[in-house]
Amino acid sequence: MRDYKKVSDEELIEDIRSKNKELYVHIVDRYQNKLMRYITYLIHDEQKAADSVQETFIKAYINLNGFNVNKKFSSWIYRIAHNQAMNLVKKYTKEVSMDTSFDIRSNHDIEEEFSKKEIVQKAHSCLNQMPIIYSEPLALHFLDEKSYEEISDILRIPMGTVATRISRAKFIMKNICQKNK
Repeated sequence: MRDYKKVSDEELIEDIRSKNKELYVHIVDRYQNKLMRYITYLIHDEQKAADSVQETFIKAYINLNGFNVNKKFSSWIYRIAHNQAMNLVKKYTKEVSMDTSFDIRSNHDIEEEFSKKEIVQKAHSCLNQMPIIYSEPLALHFLDEKSYEEISDILRIPMGTVATRISRAKFIMKNICQKNK
């Protein structure tokens, strides 16, 4: 039996399509946390993000035969996730979500945890103030560690545009964060 943890995404897709549909669980295992982080960043609501991730996996599974194994699967599934998230953003633009994840653990240094959370919140606040055309490639590159080529495939823009947007995003982020001190 094949060790599917060591097989590339593209080889795994071939096996799913030709041999065993149940192997799709390996794709879910590989991408669930990554897509959840990515979509949560885009829509700022964990419940909706979880639903969107589930929809992403369903759509990817339904359209698996349309995937070209000569391309990167990660870019393909991130594109589906991107489309799902953008649909939700359009649907809920006027809705404001509350952060219910604030939790203080008694056995940790509360001051240090608070300081770290404050830095993360400030970074997210700065990112949220940026236009999505700049914040999205920045998040894909630095949070999801995607290459410029992968970002180009996900967002369907030229690689030069990806580089330009990330460069401008860094500049915008710096200015926004300096204003919010």
